Order: sequence, then structure tokens, then C-alpha cells
Amino acid sequence: MQANLTSFIGHRPRGSLRAVLKPYRLLSALAFALTLSGGVAHAQSAPPSETAQPDQPLPNLAAPKPVAGAAPQAVPGFWDPRRRPDRPDLSRLTVIRFLTETDYPPFNFTGPDGNPAGFNVDLARMICDEIKVTCTVQMRRFETLLDAISSNRGDAIIASLAVTPQLRARLDFSDPYYRAPARFVSRRDSVMREVRPEFLEGRKVGVIAGTSHEAYLKAMFTDAELHAYANDEALRAGLRRGEVDFIFGDAIALAYWINGTDSGDCCAFSGGPFVESRYFGEGIGIGVRKGNDLLRQALNWALFRLWEKGRYTDLWLRYFSVSPF
Repeated sequence: MQANLTSFIGHRPRGSLRAVLKPYRLLSALAFALTLSGGVAHAQSAPPSETAQPDQPLPNLAAPKPVAGAAPQAVPGFWDPRRRPDRPDLSRLTVIRFLTETDYPPFNFTGPDGNPAGFNVDLARMICDEIKVTCTVQMRRFETLLDAISSNRGDAIIASLAVTPQLRARLDFSDPYYRAPARFVSRRDSVMREVRPEFLEGRKVGVIAGTSHEAYLKAMFTDAELHAYANDEALRAGLRRGEVDFIFGDAIALAYWINGTDSGDCCAFSGGPFVESRYFGEGIGIGVRKGNDLLRQALNWALFRLWEKGRYTDLWLRYFSVSPF
């Protein structure tokens, strides 16, 4: 079953985001070390081990500090204040064993000290702090996560899993804690405040071949002139060279590219995010074994509380100062 996990989440931009961030990992290590609480730092430049890492106890979480000058309204709302989850019987939870993967920065990666780090790991710490329960986190190769939880080597997968019908057959999920929207990018001298199908009639739009993003453009932007590229590097180079007027893809990976040195400050987002679940998934959730309703409900309760208190917003702004939304 191991190989199936990757196919279940084909729209997740695993390779693209890793490639975008690789040149900046040493720089990010310094920046995160200075800005994140609890001594959390970004990944070092050396690739992490392919083997599973031993369980690491999660340290006490320091109170988050807001980023200076950050605008809270830049963080999209993933929870409905009118749908407050009921508090489950948390006394029945004694420990939560989180599983994540080794190399998907900035969400989860091996830190310079060899311990798990990243947005997902910090969120796991916050959940544990809110529930007041002992937690561990274990890093594994991505394709082994489903088998690990099925064989009771963990309780919850927090590894940016996109909620899909295929994965719902294997796991139960918490409510989504973020989404991976799609967006258009253009050169800075051609930015559009709004992008509609009629606005792109006859315009050249680049996209990665065989992706959900290409399928969406073919279905919704039928009058645009699509140019398929083999990978993200070729796609972005095509935009910089003027081969296409726009590119369309994963907004999180594109946000890092736009604001990194590889883009040469050439480009910017045009229009807003596209989040149609048919193409881009229902969102990113925490996976638990089928039927583990107590843990699923506890996660939903804790996530809502963290959002309600503003702690989720603080965490989001630390990692995503430039919103992909």
C-alpha cells in the first residue's frame, strides 16, 4: 500500500515546493531561528535521512509572539465561528503520537538539531498544549505514513495530507486547517486585479502538464491558449522569458518563488485564489485511524480554540508572511 499514498495526493505540490525552497534553506534557518519561539529553526541544507526518526517528545510551547507589522486580515478563515465544536471527554486521551514526514519544508522537515520542525510540527505542539496531553512526533518517509498508522505505530498524521475521497476510504480526518489554493502569476507590468475566463481569451497561459491545475484550465478557461510544461522550473522560466502571459499553479509554492531570489522580482500574483474542491481538494486535514472519533473530535476542538484565540493566526503569519490567498 505504500506506493498508493503518493497517487492519492497527486495534486499536492511536493516536488515543486521543495525545489523552490532548496536554495533558501540556509538563509531560512537563520531567519527562523531569529523569529520563531522555542528555538525552532528551518532545515539545514544537507538532505535529511531517508529512515524513520525515533519518537521525539514535544517541548513546552512558548506563547506565540505576533509578527511586527503583520496584518491579521491576510490570514484566511478556515473555521466558521457559528459552528463551535463540542468539547469531547479529553480525560480519555493519555497521549497523541503524531506522524509527519522528513522533507516537505516549510510544513515539516528535519531541523538543524535533528528534531522535527516546521508549520505542521509547531501546530502539533499547539494542539498538545491546548488539549493538555503528552505528545510525541515521529518523522517518516511520506510513502510509509499510511502503513505506520494502520499498524498502530502512530495516532495521527499531520503531514499536509489533502483530503480526497481516496484517502477518506483509509483514514478519518479532522476539519481542514488550511487549503492549497491555485493562483495565476504574471509579470509585474501585467498584473490583473481580477482574473475571469473572458479576461484571458486568446492569452497564453502556462501550466504543468497532467496536473489538476491543467484540468481546471481546460474546463473553465476554454478560450485561453494553454501551454503545457514538464515541470515548475520550465514553467516559471517560460513566464520570465515571455513565452506565456500567465502561469497557473499551486499558490503556496508560487508565493515562495515570487518572493525568492530565483524569480528576480519579475512577477506577482494576478487575481485571487481558486479553491474549487473538485480540482484542488477539500483542504488539508489531520488523518486518524478509521473510527477514532474521540481523537478526531479532540483535534477539531483544539484547532477551533487555537483559531479563536488568535494563536493559529500568529503561527500562519510566521511561516507565510506573503499570503498565498
